[in-house]
Amino acid sequence: MAADSVAPSSIDDLHYPARSLVLLAGLPGAGKSTLLRRLYGLRCDETEPVPDGRGAWVIDSYQSRNLWAPYLGPIPPRLRTPLVHATHVWRIARAMTRGQAVVAHTRGTWPHLLHGFAWLARRSGTQMHLILLDVEPDVALAGQRIRGRTVTRVVFARHRRRWRALIRQARTGALPPADSVTVLDRPAADLLGAIRFGRPRG
Repeated sequence: MAADSVAPSSIDDLHYPARSLVLLAGLPGAGKSTLLRRLYGLRCDETEPVPDGRGAWVIDSYQSRNLWAPYLGPIPPRLRTPLVHATHVWRIARAMTRGQAVVAHTRGTWPHLLHGFAWLARRSGTQMHLILLDVEPDVALAGQRIRGRTVTRVVFARHRRRWRALIRQARTGALPPADSVTVLDRPAADLLGAIRFGRPRG
């Protein structure tokens, strides 16, 4: 595993082997969906994974949320959330087992998910790579308010503790599940030009 802290001036495109799983992780409100929307022209009203036009699939949890929204409106969020995330995880797993390249939003503060995806990647003969979008907590809270979905103070504090532990592990090369880890702050994420699969041009 290689762990890289990327300076804002040094990022353009990120290249990964064909058929890789690339997980974009960060605190709630860090800007994961915003980054995917910018890179892939997503509208955020999709209910299914979106092809990027070059053989990869872009999978964001809002797609599963939109799929279930017409049926689960009266159900409290604490009951809707497990179904939405189960659908999201299943979609990622299905694409991986089909041998497709995947860029996916994930909750990086759930270590069991990272280990589960890493196990599935090994079983399917693919690689798993992490992009960690590391922003300050107040930036993430502002992002939650902008998107109109906030988590409770207790839940956010739990996310923060797990996230800081994950970032420490990534910067020291001690994060076991991934083939590579790239840490981006917000300026670096804003400068990211593309996520590409296969051999880089040139």
